[in-house]
Formats: sequence, structure tokens, C-alpha cells
Amino acid sequence: MSKKKFNNIAKQVIEREIQSLKLLKKNINNSFDEAVKAILNCKNGRVIISGVGKSGIIGRKIASTLSSVGTPSFFVDASSCSHGDLGQITSNDILILISFSGETAELKNIIQYANRNKKITLIGIVSKKNSLLYKASDIQLLIPEVKEAGPGNIVPTSSTIVQLSIGDALAIATMKYKNFNKLDFKKFHPSGSLGAKLKTVEDLMLTGNKIPFINENDKMKKALDLITKKKLGVLIAKNSRGKTTGIITDGQIRRASQNNKNIQNLSVKKVMTKNPISVEKELLAAKALSIMNNRKITSLCIHNGNKKNKTLGIIHIHNILEANIQ
Repeated sequence: MSKKKFNNIAKQVIEREIQSLKLLKKNINNSFDEAVKAILNCKNGRVIISGVGKSGIIGRKIASTLSSVGTPSFFVDASSCSHGDLGQITSNDILILISFSGETAELKNIIQYANRNKKITLIGIVSKKNSLLYKASDIQLLIPEVKEAGPGNIVPTSSTIVQLSIGDALAIATMKYKNFNKLDFKKFHPSGSLGAKLKTVEDLMLTGNKIPFINENDKMKKALDLITKKKLGVLIAKNSRGKTTGIITDGQIRRASQNNKNIQNLSVKKVMTKNPISVEKELLAAKALSIMNNRKITSLCIHNGNKKNKTLGIIHIHNILEANIQ
């Protein structure tokens, strides 16, 4: 078989799945609104998801996505529920069961348990109206009966894409309602490349005694000693009221020394650059790095809100690079 034919197969599979998603889009109705509201109203419980086989794999992913955007959720194995794991499901929980046919044998015990406990809201993601799951669900998310990609209509492909998409839609709908933003997302993703991308300057900045402050009226002799001691190559100048007024870098000191042999007797404010660049503490560290590169500087002052002249931290380019942010 030629490579060209392989490409054609790939396009056919994708096209079949696209058509399935178009059918799903047409199926979205008021039941979806009810499902989202039920999840949002689940204040004291969790969203518990179960399914068997490929539907179970999709269920795990949906549970993970919901948890990552602020909706506590976990997956329970349907088979294990028949051997004690039903105890994980409480009356405060939302139960989402996924089954293309709605007749999966392993789900029957969970369905019966949910129906006996009337406080549990059962959401069924299912394609057949006459199925046990559809009839037993408090909220029915009816997905289209799609044709699977591949010979014989036997390999779960289109059906799992549809299940995954309805789960993603639930997660994004609840996320938007809660105004869940990048900073919220970062709390649940502290590690890895994604966590690095979401770090703010506040996460990496130097604070307290580590900030190389110096009074603008001090002599440069003191500034030279301090910049050597702090080893950051920069000093932040402030006035007697504690407001940031300038910045001095080791590069500035070298240039000033070339023009003035008695630099040690000069006051800091004679050498410093006034009104240093300051960024808000919630700025992404990646954006701070971009500012440094564009301005050809190595440090930024950090402030809170609109208090630009009140430095609460300093970030050096090395702090960002060491956090694996590019």
C-alpha cells in the first residue's frame, strides 16, 4: 500500500470524526444547560465520573480537565464499584456516567445506587433513548449515534471523540462561569513547562533584605560596597519617604567612573537613572523576560497595583532563566 493511500485513510478518519462533531453540535440543547448548572451548584461535593472501556478512558480525561479548572472531580472504576468503591460516592456528589449504548453491564450497579439515593444527581452521556442509562438519568446528555471510522464500524473512534468533546464543553462552560483565569489555572499546574509559562514575577522576585535598596542621598562609596555585597549588579534608590526614585547598575558605575575620578564622593542621585521600569506583581515572568530583552536591561522593579514608586520586589533575568522560562 502506498504512502498516498495512508494519507487518504487519515483524511477519511478525520472527516468521519468531523461529521460526528457536527452532529453533536446540533444535539446541544437545554439539557446541557441543566448539566452545567448542576455542576456549578455542587458546592459541598465532587463530580464523579465513570465509564467502561474506551468510555472509561474518556471519563478519566474529563475528570482531570474538570479538576484542572477548579471543579473537584475524580474517576471511579465501574467494576470496582461493585466491590466496595460505591462508598466513594456521597449524597452531595454529581455522578456522570458515560456509555455509548447506555446498557453497559458494569454500570448497572452504579445506576441503581444513584437512583436509590435521590440526593445524587445522575447525568448520563449516552446515545440511545431507550437505554437503561438514559431512562435512569436525572439529566440526559444525548449524543448522536455516529458511525465509527474504520472497517466494520467496530473501533471506538467517532464515538469517543464525541464523548470527549461534550466533556470538554462542560469543563469550559463551568470555567467561564466562574471567571477562572490564568492565575487560577497556575495554582493547579505548579510544575512542568505549563507551570513555568504561568509563573508570575511575584513567584520569582527577591523581597525583603534581598532587595538592594540604597538611599538616594548616600555617597557612591557606600553604593559601590553594597553593589559588590549584593552581587546583583544593580541597586534600587529610594528617598527618605521610602519611595523608589532611581536605579543604578554596575554598567552605569563603570561609565560614570570614566568621566569622574572622584565618583565615590558623588551622591547616588547624581549617578542613578530616574524612574526605573517597574512592573505589576501579577505580570507573567515570560512577559517580564520579553521586556528585559527589548529594553536591554537585566532587572525590573516590582510593585503592587498602581503603586509604582513603592518597590516590593526585584527580579533579575537570571531568576527567570533559572526557572526554565524562555
